[in-house]
Amino acid sequence: MRRGRFRPPAAALAALLLLLPLAGCGRPAGPARHAAAAGEPAQGGDRGQNLPPVVDHVRTTDRVVFLTYDDSAERDPAFTRLIRERRLPVTLFLTDTVAGPGYGDFARLRSVGASLQNHTLDHRVLRGLPYAGQRAEICGQQTKLRSRFGVRAHLFRPPHGAYDTTTLRAAADCGITALVLWRAALDADGTLTYTRGDHRLHPGDIVAVDPDHPTAAHLTSRTERLLKTIEEQGLKVGNLEDYL
Repeated sequence: MRRGRFRPPAAALAALLLLLPLAGCGRPAGPARHAAAAGEPAQGGDRGQNLPPVVDHVRTTDRVVFLTYDDSAERDPAFTRLIRERRLPVTLFLTDTVAGPGYGDFARLRSVGASLQNHTLDHRVLRGLPYAGQRAEICGQQTKLRSRFGVRAHLFRPPHGAYDTTTLRAAADCGITALVLWRAALDADGTLTYTRGDHRLHPGDIVAVDPDHPTAAHLTSRTERLLKTIEEQGLKVGNLEDYL
């Protein structure tokens, strides 16, 4: 297995992502909203602090992509069976106020191979908030995940993908080692969209699967169609924790 490697913090990334509403976990529309790729330093250092990288892609020659979900996966009972039967090493980013009522279901998902990671306590847009507020959102969810599941999360997805240097400082202080965005997203209608580059999957791509909502196609069926696309391109699903 060849893991992605990051260069040490250096140049600053350009500001990215428009401020999005708090309802749900919407994806930014259109290409090139995410400038961060594997190995790109995240906003540089801060008074010598080693800040976590921001990634939407892992540099690897392994023919793998990574499936990630933000909350709501527990609402589809068939999803747990799919994860178990296909032995899919998916990564779930959990918000306490969204996922909290379904923590028992997430425990079952974890038992069949899902990785549980941090998506804040309350799903607030972090960019622009003071350090204390951002740290409370991130560290607070670290505490929740540890107390509920015994998990020490080291990956973090900021709500709506919006972050700033303060986010990186707070994340580092909460034990986060990487901020995880996405190069491809599976929309609620089952369409794959891309934030940058050509419109196909590449080894190392991180894929975000939008949660179900009243007008969305079934999460399990959308995931099954995505798996077919992945296999047709000669790829398979990898375990993100093995690479970050």
